[in-house]
Parts: sequence; C-alpha cells; structure tokens
Amino acid sequence: MSEIKLSEMRDLTRIERIGAHSHIRGLGLDSALEARSSSEGMVGQTSARKAAGVIVKMVQEGKIAGRAVLLAGQPGTGKTAIAMGMAKSIGQETPFAMLAGSELFSLEMSKTEALMQAFRKAIGVRIKEETEVIEGEVVEIQIDRPAVAGAASKTGKLTLKTTDMETVYDLGGKMIEALGKEKVQSGDVIGIDKASGKITKLGRSFSRSRDYDAMGPQTKFVQCPDGELQKRKEVVHCVTLHEIDVINSRWQDDCVIAHCLNFRTQGFLALFTGDTGEIRAEVREQIDTKVAEWREEGKAEIIPGVLFIDEVHMLDIECFSFLNRALENDMAPILVVATNRGITSIRGTNYRSPHGIPIDFLDRLLIISTQPYTGDDIRKILDIRCQEEDVEMSEDAKVLLTKIGEDTSLRYAINLITSAALACLKRKGKIVDMEDISRVYELFYDVKRSTQYLMEYQSQYMFSEVGTGE
Repeated sequence: MSEIKLSEMRDLTRIERIGAHSHIRGLGLDSALEARSSSEGMVGQTSARKAAGVIVKMVQEGKIAGRAVLLAGQPGTGKTAIAMGMAKSIGQETPFAMLAGSELFSLEMSKTEALMQAFRKAIGVRIKEETEVIEGEVVEIQIDRPAVAGAASKTGKLTLKTTDMETVYDLGGKMIEALGKEKVQSGDVIGIDKASGKITKLGRSFSRSRDYDAMGPQTKFVQCPDGELQKRKEVVHCVTLHEIDVINSRWQDDCVIAHCLNFRTQGFLALFTGDTGEIRAEVREQIDTKVAEWREEGKAEIIPGVLFIDEVHMLDIECFSFLNRALENDMAPILVVATNRGITSIRGTNYRSPHGIPIDFLDRLLIISTQPYTGDDIRKILDIRCQEEDVEMSEDAKVLLTKIGEDTSLRYAINLITSAALACLKRKGKIVDMEDISRVYELFYDVKRSTQYLMEYQSQYMFSEVGTGE
C-alpha cells in the first residue's frame, strides 16, 4: 500500500504583532469598582485604576460629557495602559479616539481642524431606522445559467420558508451575485433588506444541525423564523459624527444628508478613498442641525465617547485655547489627556506651568496620578509579558530581570525579554536562563549606563560641551 503524504499546513491565526499594550484586556475592576491586584493585564496602580473605573461608569451612564481627565505620572508608570484599559472597559458602541500631541504638527491641515476632527471621531450617533426585511430559512436555490456565454444574464429562484409559510422569489443577476458572495446554501437562515437588497447571513437552521459530522467553530445555529416572511424591523446604526462629515464633504448634496441613515455601507467606502482635508463649517452645521432634528423626533441618540490625547504637553497655547472652548459644546466627548512632564514651559509661550498645561485649562481637569511600580508589581508585569510573548523563563532569570527593572526601568526590562529568548535560541536552549539575561544586559545599555559612558568619553565625541572639571 502506498504511503499517503499529508501536505504541510501552517496555522496563520497566531501570526500577529505583539504591541507594548497588547496584553491589556480592561481595567481589572470588580463589580464594586475595586481594583484587583492583578487582573485583565493590569497590575498595581490600584487608586488610579479605581478613579479610571469611576470615569468609565460615568461615561457609560452619560453623566460626564464635556469634562476632562488628566493622567499624570512619571514615565513608565502605566498611563497609556490605563487609557487602553478604559477603552476596553467602555465597550464596542462607545467611540474611543486616540491622538498624540505631536501628530497635530505633522498633518496637512490646521491644528484646530485636526483637533475638531478628533473630537467628532469621539462623538457617536445611534440612529434608529425602521425598514422592511425578509427573513426565512433557505429551502432551495435554483440558478438558470444561459447556454451561450454572454447571451443573457443569469436568473433563478429562491425558496424561503418560516414556521408558518413558504414562498418562491424570482432572482436577478445582482441578487444571485450577492447570494454567492455570502455563500448562502440550503439550510441557512438569511435576512434581505428590501430597500437596499443587502443579504445578511444570520446562521444555520437547527433542523440542519445533523447534516455534517464536523463543522467549524464559526458555525452559528439559529431557530427557523416564525410568522410572516416580510417584517418591519428597527435597525440601529452606530457611527461617529466624523464619518457623517466625511461622506457629506465628498458629496455636497442635501439628499445625502437626508438619506445618511444608509451610510453604514457607503460611509466606510468614503473614509477609505483618501484624505478629505479640512471640512467646511457649513457642512458640520447642516449635519448638527439634522442630528438635532433626529434627536427631537426620537430617531437618533448622541453617545459621547472618549478622546485620549497622549503627550498633551506637546500642544501649544492655541490648541489649549481651542480645547477650552470645545469642552463647552453641547456634544463634547470626554477628554482624557496624559503627560509625564513636571513644571515646564507651555509651548508657544515663555510661561512655566505644572505639566506644561495652562492654569485655566488645568483647573477644568480631574487629575489622576500614577505612582512608580514596586518590585512585586514589576515581577507580575514581567510574568504577563513573558506569557504574551510566548517566552518560557526560569525562576532565577525572572528574579534577575525584576532586579534589573527596579534598578533601571520597567520598559528596559520588558525589552530584554524577547532579546533574551533569541540569545537562548542561539545557544540551543529551551528555557531562558540567567546567562541569557546577563548576555543581553551586556549587549544593550540602559539610560544610566549610556549616560555614564557618555560622561566618561565625552571629550571623544563631537561638539563636547562638558568640561573636564564637571
């Protein structure tokens, strides 16, 4: 009997980029908003996480719109991690936009326009729309293909049923193409939007659950719909004001604004067609007026989201002045800013202020302070990062790496994890040991040793400004 050779298969699901905060799953709080010592990727910073949890609760209840929060602390104390945890805790529907203060000075638009677009990205609109849909289980799909290629378009019939009735629908070319794109087959439960013709695959009927011995984990089973095939349903779209701005800036037409209930499909196409540049104030005014009408009629609901600005000390006095005014708007989101600066100059002025933020703007902020991590916290974080980066490390190596993190910085210790794993692989070891940590510690300098080296050999560098007696 000839041997059957199985083709080699690679699992591509694990190929992903591991980021600095990819291990963050939330704020790690219990139902009483008390911070667990280590949960959802968050370690330590219990008071800061509790304060962030209160902010998240207020966001979810819509009670903090138009306010601002400052995350202030030393470098490497988890400010961005807390902001990421807030984003994960808030949920899918609440918009969360991130922006670095330095980005504003590299965009091809004015600073205030970039800030306004960031604000609009963080304001969600939940739009309710009544539409007629056809929902049923697919009994049979018959497609009649022409005998001669190109002679005529394909036609067919679709048989749908509910628990009460069964109907046959005639199909055109576009509907046949849509059914093929969604890979609809007999036994699937589908929904068809009568206005747009969009087909949504809801799942597979429970009556067909025994058709196959094995099915993928993504297979979802649903009950066969009951009642009439044609129903009126309330569809809810959740989008941001910026998405509506982009659509209407491309098509300056009142009918687009009137029909932008259907922008879920066309809106994202507009977003991917390129940079819109600055959006005219008249367009935004029309959109705000239309959204206000929808609110009055009960068709729409405003969802104030969160705008997170990192490196807020990089903003200049003009940006702070704009933020002061923007926070007083009726539809302002929750502004969360972060900085690691102490008392420093406000950009664009000669004045010095705490965190490089003007006093009048600083007075509006709820300030959350982060503290340096303890040795135990560093050890727990390193354990989480080793697990995230799939690195197996011995207990002695973790103790040494924790000590390095205490003497230098947490970021430096985290950077050594993957480097030590490569050093271990080089010597054909399976578990990262102390010698691998020592090896990469000698190869890569931390800030203290690099500064010490510079001070020692400063005279050999160009433009030396440190005298021999200093």
